[in-house]
Amino acid sequence: MSDTPHEISVRELRQALAGTLNDVTVRGRIIYVTNHGRRIAAIVPVPMAEQIDQPPS
Repeated sequence: MSDTPHEISVRELRQALAGTLNDVTVRGRIIYVTNHGRRIAAIVPVPMAEQIDQPPS
């Protein structure tokens, strides 16, 4: 996985959703979604999301 943050605007995401999801899935990359240059969301691989979503033991 690359250490460089990857960002995509909402406008770009609308046009490249399938490719963006594939990039996250295949490369295990986190992609930040921006709106007017500000990060508003992140698209993360499922295993990472599930790890975050685990209840504390």
